[in-house]
Amino acid sequence: MISTKDITGLILAGGRAQRMGGIDKGLIPFHGKPLIESAIAKLKPQVQTIVINANRSITKYAAYGYPVIMDETPDFSGPLAGFSVGLKACKTPYLLISPCDSPLLPNNLAEQLAAEMERGHFQLVYASSKEADGKVWAQPVFCLMRSNLKDSLDQFLQKGDLKIDRWFKELRSSTVIFDDSQVFANVNTPEELKKLEGVSA
Repeated sequence: MISTKDITGLILAGGRAQRMGGIDKGLIPFHGKPLIESAIAKLKPQVQTIVINANRSITKYAAYGYPVIMDETPDFSGPLAGFSVGLKACKTPYLLISPCDSPLLPNNLAEQLAAEMERGHFQLVYASSKEADGKVWAQPVFCLMRSNLKDSLDQFLQKGDLKIDRWFKELRSSTVIFDDSQVFANVNTPEELKKLEGVSA
């Protein structure tokens, strides 16, 4: 059985946030507190420890008491760059990843993904969401992976590829479909932020 103590949580806060005017997304107020605090509060009960991936505002993120790790590439290379440094920092058998800008993420994310991983002995399991009309969307930045995938990801990145779904296809991977698509809603614009605050009021 995969337990909480087997999992490190990685919060991705290293993006450019161009649609938010380039401000640091993890520090945007959500109900009066930085978005990163919602991510920490949601992940903390589900994991042994937390690591934050950020490329700026390092001292502000470090103030939360968790290690802050920067991408090894200087050009905001996307989520896989965060995955890579997260795997290198991970000291547990599994790494659970979530972005910093989805404050409603499921309280049972780790539990659901771990159950699927055990069922099929997968290397990686990611979340998917089902819309009201029945359409299913992959949510690949919400995923649980074995920490021994570091070499696989490094080799993939060395080819110059940054597409998450292409790396997933090289692995034994699976997905868990969550019926409430709202839990994966993320903040890309000020309008989306207001809408999410209304949903979670």
